[in-house]
Amino acid sequence: MIRKAELGRPTHTEVIAEPTPVGLICLAIGCAALTPIAFGASLTPAGLKTAAIYCLLFGAGGQLVAGLGNLVNRNLYGGTLFTAFAFNWVLNWWALDGLSRGVVPDAGVIFAVDVCFLVIFLVFSYGFGFYSKLLFAFLVDIDLLYAAKVAKHLTGARSLDPVVAVCTVALAVISLWIAFALLINPTAGRRVFAFPGPLFRARAHPGFDASLRIAVCRVLHAHWQQQAFVPMPLGELEKAVADVSQGRSLVPDLAYLGELGGLLQTESGVRLTAAGLDFYEQTVLGKTQFA
Repeated sequence: MIRKAELGRPTHTEVIAEPTPVGLICLAIGCAALTPIAFGASLTPAGLKTAAIYCLLFGAGGQLVAGLGNLVNRNLYGGTLFTAFAFNWVLNWWALDGLSRGVVPDAGVIFAVDVCFLVIFLVFSYGFGFYSKLLFAFLVDIDLLYAAKVAKHLTGARSLDPVVAVCTVALAVISLWIAFALLINPTAGRRVFAFPGPLFRARAHPGFDASLRIAVCRVLHAHWQQQAFVPMPLGELEKAVADVSQGRSLVPDLAYLGELGGLLQTESGVRLTAAGLDFYEQTVLGKTQFA
């Protein structure tokens, strides 16, 4: 009996459950804790200390869990972004905790790091544009936040504070939307939370075209459902897959499937074997276990 083919499977499978929603939900909670301070409220020692602990537990802790989890699952983009962001939230905790005790972080160092983060997030914005418009918007919001912080340092304009505050709120909202889309959409089986496709299109890489073999198996599988193991005349099969074969000979693909053990050719025609049926139902129809 032929075994299930591994062709077309991803080069790796996830080791742990998708960790991205954890990071996004924790990011939203961290942003919520910073929102009153960003709008000029809760600037008391108690308010600063309260926000600081949220930044440490949810901002840093949640981002680190998501970052390391994505790295374990070999998601380079998510792992890099969340892990780097986690340490930035540790800085937020340290800064807020220090401010609650009257210790002000050095503005020059903070400025230099903010410029570095702005460059990093600008490049990440371009990269995430190849995945989703929503992820692109997520990164653009972070870009605007850091651009406002850099501009504020250069100009000293307090008028940029509302921009930082609005970007913080927007970051929380977009984070929750993406997290809910990742959690609810697969459960509901439909797009409850819209998740648009890529903004940019990557150059397609040439790959193996298995459409003709799949079409042959699909037609023979449908024939088996009606006629069991009665062979299908070759001419009838050629006519049934003509739209896929585009005049290409079926001989090489039939020979391959026959050598594999999934197809039997006789004088009266062609049919799938029992192994061929399993092969098609597992690889194309997704049958993984028997009832």
